[in-house]
Amino acid sequence: MRDRWRTIGVLAGALFAVNVVARVIIELGFDGNDTAADRVSLGMFVVLGLILAAVVFAQGRERPAGSWGADVGAAVLIALALTVLVGPLLVGDNPFGGGAGLFFAQIWLYLLATGAGVAVGYLVLTALGLDHRSQQLKRYAEIKAARPRRVVRR
Repeated sequence: MRDRWRTIGVLAGALFAVNVVARVIIELGFDGNDTAADRVSLGMFVVLGLILAAVVFAQGRERPAGSWGADVGAAVLIALALTVLVGPLLVGDNPFGGGAGLFFAQIWLYLLATGAGVAVGYLVLTALGLDHRSQQLKRYAEIKAARPRRVVRR
């Protein structure tokens, strides 16, 4: 159980670190330039999606979807809370300074990007037939094919 929470914490920390790096780049490099800030934010969402796609691809090979799905979901929710509530404080902003619209837009965009990353990772894994369930079915078929058919006498 301890290793499971450690994995969740590391993934949440990595997702939050990506957001912190993007916020620092925007604050130091592009202060006042909205177009550049939007591009850095878009890049951040792409990186978040790629990280989650890679994690899902790796975890989906070894564990059932319910198991890794709970871990990834918990990590995303923890990272989301840190990103929305703590992230702005690190660069000197107020989390609610932009109003309710901006606050909830951040939440929806974050969930959209992370959901897309998880979906892409799982779809690629399933399309290649490397997911946990496909591997179980493959082993079952091999075992059934290896046994000779039993002859029944009447």
